[in-house]
Amino acid sequence: MHVKEILAIKGAVLYTIAPSKTLADAVTVMTGQDVGSLVVFESGLMVGMLTFREVLKAVLDNGANWASLPIAGVMVRDPVVAGPEMDVDELRRFMVEKHMRYLPIMDGGTLLGVISFHDVAKAVLEEQSFENRMLKAYIRDWPAEAGGA
Repeated sequence: MHVKEILAIKGAVLYTIAPSKTLADAVTVMTGQDVGSLVVFESGLMVGMLTFREVLKAVLDNGANWASLPIAGVMVRDPVVAGPEMDVDELRRFMVEKHMRYLPIMDGGTLLGVISFHDVAKAVLEEQSFENRMLKAYIRDWPAEAGGA
């Protein structure tokens, strides 16, 4: 299984925000859409990522003033990305090594989507379930031994 197949299962919905928006705006979108990350776009280009990790760090560092902080000062600039042809096993290792829960998927300069570790786990579980069903069907339909006199 490849990243592009996970994206196909997940769908193409992207949640974005501008770097000039505030952290309060981001939290509103993240909680309203039940997502853990936002892609930060400016002039049609991805300039960063904002995850709940950066939000919590900003709250800790800024106390009551967190809500008015601009996204540009909190986001991860130039985030690590993966390509659509990456194998799912390689993707899992990559996400674990880089300590990433959310990974933008780029094809050249085009953002295809964001894959979460949850998306990866769900895709692997579905793939294993399918393989399990196929193996059981194969075993069930195995021809009986002929003869036996």
